[in-house]
Amino acid sequence: MPPFLSPTQEAGRAFVTRGLAGPITMLNLLRFREVADYSASPDLAPAAPITGEEAFRRYIVHTLPFVSRSGGEVQFLGNGGAFLIGPETERWDLVMLIRQASVQSFLAFAEDRDYLAGLGHRTAALVDSRLLPLTELPIPA
Repeated sequence: MPPFLSPTQEAGRAFVTRGLAGPITMLNLLRFREVADYSASPDLAPAAPITGEEAFRRYIVHTLPFVSRSGGEVQFLGNGGAFLIGPETERWDLVMLIRQASVQSFLAFAEDRDYLAGLGHRTAALVDSRLLPLTELPIPA
């Protein structure tokens, strides 16, 4: 299976037209490169090679102010690993949950030019990822 690092136009269109109302939580599953690959963003490359994990740490530091400014918050950041239930060959290094007030606030964040200027750290860091928009349901009584 090819890696997934950014949404396709079709997936983006489906997300926007899905009609999600209210807050959304973005489930991020992330797998790091051993060594970050800054070939697509040489202007962001550090002087010496770094790990994918370190490049992603730089992405988070860059990104947090934009998440906050758009009304979002990181709800969970944690180490991943192998699944308890799932494919034995599939693992994720990091799991992140980011809550946004709405689809519109997420899009405002994702389209911010200053945020996009640091997106190369994410690209350099990751070998594969998944992003799943979630909406909350009431818990049955």
